[in-house]
Amino acid sequence: MYAIIETKGHQYEISENSKIRVNNIEGEIGTQINIDKVLLINDDKNLLVGNPYVNNAKVVAEIVSKGKGKKVLIYKFKGRKKYRRKRGYRDQYVDLLIKNITY
Repeated sequence: MYAIIETKGHQYEISENSKIRVNNIEGEIGTQINIDKVLLINDDKNLLVGNPYVNNAKVVAEIVSKGKGKKVLIYKFKGRKKYRRKRGYRDQYVDLLIKNITY
């Protein structure tokens, strides 16, 4: 059984007892969150496709860890004008453990 969910504008293919890395979600490590934006559910017998979401479907996940990704550098440059700007940032992420998928 697998499902496709949407969180923070990104779509992820998940299955039970799998880990995914998503953009930062509020909550402490060890708390459970419910994701109700389920786009598709496929078990061996049924295929449920939402319009845009599957009714009464939800995914229960647990926050396992939090962290920061690799640094992304932004460099602006204009030739012959002595204009140079160097900036960087690191995206924050959350690792989720998928507990169960219900529909």
